Amino acid sequence: MSETHADDKPAVRPQRGGGPFGGMSLPAEKSMNFTASGKRLLGKLRPERLWLALVLVLVLAVISVSFSVLGPRLLGEGTNLIFSGIVSKSLPSGSSQAEVIAELRAAGNTTRADMLSGMTLTPGLGIDFAILSTVLFWALALYVLSSVFSWMQAYVLNGVVQRTVYRLREEIEAKINRLPLSYFDKKPRGELLSRVTNDVDNISQSLQQSLSQVVTSLLTVIGVIVMMLILSPLLAVIALVTVPLTLVITAFIAKRSQKLFVAQWANTGELNGQIEETFTGHALVKVFGRQKEVDARFTAKNDELYEASFGAQFISGMIMPAMTFIGNLVYVAIAVVGGLQVASGAMQLGDVQAFIQYSRQFTQPLAQLGSMANLLQSGVASAERVFDLLDADEQSEDPDPADAPTQVHGRLVFENVSFRYTADKPLIEELSLVAEPGQTIAIVGPTGAGKTTLVNLMMRFYEIDSGRILLDGIDVATMTRHDLRSRMGMVLQDTWLFGGTIRDNIAYGRPDATEQEILAAATATYVDRFVHSLPHGYDTVLDDQGSNVSAGEMQLLTIARAFLAQPSVLILDEATSSVDTRTEVLVQKAMSALRAERTSFVIAHRLSTIRDADLILVMESGRIVEQGNHVQLLAANGAYQALYAAQFAAPVADEV
Repeated sequence: MSETHADDKPAVRPQRGGGPFGGMSLPAEKSMNFTASGKRLLGKLRPERLWLALVLVLVLAVISVSFSVLGPRLLGEGTNLIFSGIVSKSLPSGSSQAEVIAELRAAGNTTRADMLSGMTLTPGLGIDFAILSTVLFWALALYVLSSVFSWMQAYVLNGVVQRTVYRLREEIEAKINRLPLSYFDKKPRGELLSRVTNDVDNISQSLQQSLSQVVTSLLTVIGVIVMMLILSPLLAVIALVTVPLTLVITAFIAKRSQKLFVAQWANTGELNGQIEETFTGHALVKVFGRQKEVDARFTAKNDELYEASFGAQFISGMIMPAMTFIGNLVYVAIAVVGGLQVASGAMQLGDVQAFIQYSRQFTQPLAQLGSMANLLQSGVASAERVFDLLDADEQSEDPDPADAPTQVHGRLVFENVSFRYTADKPLIEELSLVAEPGQTIAIVGPTGAGKTTLVNLMMRFYEIDSGRILLDGIDVATMTRHDLRSRMGMVLQDTWLFGGTIRDNIAYGRPDATEQEILAAATATYVDRFVHSLPHGYDTVLDDQGSNVSAGEMQLLTIARAFLAQPSVLILDEATSSVDTRTEVLVQKAMSALRAERTSFVIAHRLSTIRDADLILVMESGRIVEQGNHVQLLAANGAYQALYAAQFAAPVADEV
């Protein structure tokens, strides 16, 4: 729009960061509330609670962990069979275990007697391979079944997480459609894209990896504790001493990495916004030779992202080595005490082996729970950025029931309309005007006078502070936005095309239009004249930048789109600014046909294009200071005459 880049909008527009070479950073984000945001993120899983509770936890995870926990116990029994068989083979046959032990004690070999007393022996016999093979088979079967159920758990969890993220994306899409235009004026597009893509993907990965780990690790810890208490309460106490120490270390490290994760994703969004801005203004960067400045800004922001990411990952990554160190200390303690227990006959060798395996199984999930802190913090940091978008103030609800004009004529009335972007800076005050059906209303004035703001209020892109705007006698505030905007057509100075064929771009104004209607609109707006010079005619595919057609041809396409829509109110915001002089004459003729029996508002800087307007409004500082036709306003010798003289004096002076 011709004026939205200047004073019609708030003086500072962060959307562009001050242009391709403007301020580098956005305001720093506040530290997140990890607990509240984490609970809210988990709340998104509520629709999947049946799957989570019944399938994921109670069935698959419990079975998988149970089989995994029972495995070391069976392997310990296998070790006992092997060790007992080897020892039994070395003992004289024909004697009982009690007799052998008694002989050892009588010979003063008490230590060996104590060790043998804790074993089940048959002197003279070797390893019972039949029983051993059975034990090993069941151990193998348990591990296989544990893996199968673990895979099934992962499969179910993947569905749960992806459906949750699917709904989250739907929620974001619906939210974006409910946000007012003012929200997008204040947010860099790249930053918003980062929230919708990068942050949502990070949430998905965090949930995918952490949920399964949390469930499995907690169940493993519980199962291992039970088995350790059964095998040896003394060794179980030694292992359990690590739990409070693990919690303290994890909390200490997580607290220091939390802010860095917030900074990491904030810097990611800012860097994306900066990249999007630079790519959009790539030609401008080249023209002014500012590549070095752009590279410097990118490097500076990239360095900030690197430092935040490195710090977050490094600090949170310290959790796993710390847990491993504690686990090794426990491993040594259990090995020493367990060896003494075997020597005293209080435990068998296989039981100590099983306990050592359990100690590994015990410390590993604790370490995994600790290492998941970085995943959770990263995911919650992204979730908070998404929640910030979801919590943004929405545009007011459409009235229900809504009003609608019974007959569409296009009579538009402003009654004492006032509006301001910020409370302390009035823009439009007590503005009143009447636009009759079929009239062409031209709006002129200096930059920042409020011209584009006026048409934005017609479309309800912004809500007025006071007064009323009536369309065919109905207050537009009592109409749905869709109903209101379907009766209006808008052609902007900044053309917008999407990736698709020329035919699709024209039909965007009315998707149900027939081929004949599309061709008629193209012919009326002189699009047909240049389309046939393109390799595939109306099937020529345009990219979203329209780089394979000229700026004037892009403008003609947007005019054809509005022509096809057949609105009752037509808004032209410097619609011919990109069209050459010869084409402008043709477009003006097309516009005359388009404006027939329609109310038309034309924002123009070139006064030569609006001489034939039925009514010309001259605006200054949000007020209509003059109105009339071209001849009347020139005769009044006021603001319009001054604009007209200023516009045509320069060419005359240049000729002299």
